Amino acid sequence: MADQQTNYTEDNIRSLDWKEHIRMRPGMYIGKLGDGSAPDDGIYVLLKEIMDNSIDEFVMGNGKRINIKIKDGMAQVRDYGRGIPLGKVIDCVSKINTGGKYDSKAFKKSVGLNGVGTKAVNALSDHFVVESVRDGIKKRAVFQRGELVEDCPEEKTDERNGTYMEFIPDASIFKNFKYRIPYLEKMFWNYCYLNRGLAIYFNGEKYVSENGLKDLLEDNMESDPLYPIIHLEGEDIEVAITHVRSYGENYYSFVNGQHTTQGGTHLSEFRGAVAKVIKEFYGKNYDAVDIRQSIVAAVSVKVIEPVFESQTKTKLGSQEIEPDGQSMRAFINDFLKINLDNYLHKNPQTADILEKKIKQSEKERKELSGIRKLARDRAKKASVHNKKLRDCRVHLSDLKDERRGDSTIFITEGDSASGSITKSRDVNTQAVFSLRGKPLNSYGLTKKVVYENEEFNLLQAALDIEDGIEGLRYNNVVIATDADVDGMHIRLLLLTFFLQFFPELVRGGHVYILQTPLFRVRNKKETRYCYTEEERLSAIAELGKNPEITRFKGLGEISPDEFKNFIGADMRLDPVIIGKDARIENVLDFYMGKNTPDRQDFIIDNLRVEESVEELDKTA
Repeated sequence: MADQQTNYTEDNIRSLDWKEHIRMRPGMYIGKLGDGSAPDDGIYVLLKEIMDNSIDEFVMGNGKRINIKIKDGMAQVRDYGRGIPLGKVIDCVSKINTGGKYDSKAFKKSVGLNGVGTKAVNALSDHFVVESVRDGIKKRAVFQRGELVEDCPEEKTDERNGTYMEFIPDASIFKNFKYRIPYLEKMFWNYCYLNRGLAIYFNGEKYVSENGLKDLLEDNMESDPLYPIIHLEGEDIEVAITHVRSYGENYYSFVNGQHTTQGGTHLSEFRGAVAKVIKEFYGKNYDAVDIRQSIVAAVSVKVIEPVFESQTKTKLGSQEIEPDGQSMRAFINDFLKINLDNYLHKNPQTADILEKKIKQSEKERKELSGIRKLARDRAKKASVHNKKLRDCRVHLSDLKDERRGDSTIFITEGDSASGSITKSRDVNTQAVFSLRGKPLNSYGLTKKVVYENEEFNLLQAALDIEDGIEGLRYNNVVIATDADVDGMHIRLLLLTFFLQFFPELVRGGHVYILQTPLFRVRNKKETRYCYTEEERLSAIAELGKNPEITRFKGLGEISPDEFKNFIGADMRLDPVIIGKDARIENVLDFYMGKNTPDRQDFIIDNLRVEESVEELDKTA
C-alpha cells in the first residue's frame, strides 16, 4: 500500500481533450458499439445525431426535405434548413458544449441540448465532412477522427441554404460494421410519422407521412385491428390506440421526435392513464392487464428541456412538464380523460368491441391462472434437477453492471451442440438452454400450450417473460441450430413460438440467429473459417493449392476450442426483423399453417438452395 501511495504522482494525472475522451469512452456518448446487427448499435446512433439537427431545422420551419445516401459504409445527410453560421462551422462539430440549442427561444423543444452529438460523430469517424451554405456562400471542413485536416476558405455557390455532413465510422471501433436497411427504414419512417410534411429521400426512395401516428400503427400492425384506430391530438401530445388479435402489449413512444425505445415516464404514465380512463368509462373495475392485453399504441409528447437517462436518449426521466411544473402523470391523464372518454362516447360501436376484447382477455387469464401456478411450480422444480439451463452471472436486470447489454442466452438442440457452447462460452454473460428434440408447432394454438408443454414452459421460465418482457433476463436471445434441414426447422418452430406468444421479444430487437462457419480451410501456416461458398473459394485461392478443407455439418462437430472463435468478440449474429409490410399473422399462416399451393411453389422454387448445399458437401 505504501509503494502505491508513493507512486501516485502528477504523472498519473491526465487531461484528455474532447476527442480523446470520446474515443476512449465512446459508450458514454453513443451507448454500445456493435456491428449494426442491433437497432441501437452505435453506427445508427451516429446517423441519428446528424439527423436530429436536420429535424430540428424542419421543426423550426426551415427546410421540408432531407436527402440521405448510404453506400460502402459512408453516410451522407443534406438538409435545406438555415445552415450553420459560417464562422462557427468548425466549432459546432469540434468544440464540446458548442451549439445553438442553449438558447431555448431558438430550439424550444429540441432533443439535443448539450452540444455533444455531432462532436461524437466527428471523433468516432475515420472521415468526417461538414459543409454549410448560407446566402450564396459555402464553408467546408474535413476531419479525420476529430482532427481538422482541411479548413477550406469560404466560396460562392448557387446551392440552396442548408447543411451537408458525411462520415465513415471508424472501423477500428465499429468492427465489421454493416448498415441494415430495415433498421434505417424504420428510423426514417419514424421521423416522418412525427413530422408530417417532412420528406426524407433515402438512396432516392421517398418517405413521407400524412397522418402521423395513425400511419405508424397502420404500417406496423402484425394483424388487422379489432376496431378503427383511435387517433387523438392536442397541444404537445399525440396518441394512437387500437387492439389486435395477438398476445402482449406493443407501444411506440417518442419525446420531441426522439424514439424512446426504452420508454420512460411518459410511457409508464400513458399505460396507467389508458387503463384508468377505460375503467371509469365502463364503470367497472377491470384489471389493467386485461385492458392492455393485445393493445397497439403510440404516444408522442413534446417538452421543454427533457431529461433523459443517457446521452443516447432512449428513456425519458422527466417527471414534470415545463415551464409550469405540471406532472407528466397529470398532463397525460387529463388529456386522455377528456379526449379518449369523448371518443368512446361518440363511437359506441368501438366501445362495444373494446369491452368484448377486455372480457375475452379476462376470461382467458382466469382460465390460465391454475395452469400457470402448476407450470411455475414445475419450472422451479425442474430447474433444480435438470441441466437444460446453464445460466450466466450477469443478467439484463443488473442495472449497475456495464456488461448487462451483453447478456446472452443461446438456445440450442442436442447434448453435443450445447456441450460445445457451454465449454466455450463466457460464463459471465453467456447462458445456454438445451432443447430436447424439435419443439411443438405452436401456430394457431392458445397460450395454454405454453404452460402445458414442458419445453416451452421451461424456456419461458428461463427468459422470465411470463408477464411480459419487462422481466427479460437476457438482452440477446440467440437461436443456435445446425445449418441443415432439421436445424432450419427447429429455428422456424422457435420463431413461431416467439412470434405467436411473445412478439414484443422480436419487435424489441432481442432475437438473433447465430451464424457459424460452414467450412474450415487451412494449411500449415494459417486457418480460415468460411461462412459462405464465396469465402471458401477465396480462402482456397489465397492459401495456395491443396489446403485441408473441412465441412462442418453440425454445431457438435466444432470443438470447444474452435467454438470460442465464433461466440466471442467477432460473433456473427443475424437479427430477426419484422419488416414494415410484413404482418405476423400472414407470415405464420404461410409458413406454419395448412399446406397450400403457394407454399408448395415456394418450396419448389427454393429447392436449388438445398441442392447447392448437397453439392458443397460433395466437394468438401
